[in-house]
Amino acid sequence: MELLAPLAKATYPARTASFSGTAGSTTAWPAGPEGVVVWSDQPCYVAVGEGVTATTADTPIPANTPIPFKVPNNTSGVWRVSAIQVATSGTIYCKPVNAK
Repeated sequence: MELLAPLAKATYPARTASFSGTAGSTTAWPAGPEGVVVWSDQPCYVAVGEGVTATTADTPIPANTPIPFKVPNNTSGVWRVSAIQVATSGTIYCKPVNAK
């Protein structure tokens, strides 16, 4: 398992967003991180990138399981995480990270 390095709290704070049958998105972060760890209190579909809005065609994640996502390589501006419910509304929790 590869270790992840959380980034500075001031520039890359942890963020949350509520979701339901309508997608919810975090406040944006500036470009720079290699990835973001995402977890949720309910199963949901997740999208990561510039201006994304999650749909049921995005990556599903289980509840209460931290999942690392790569921030897309072509991200040059602000980016965010978005989620939409599988069956129940909930909250996503996200923290930008770099490898090692």
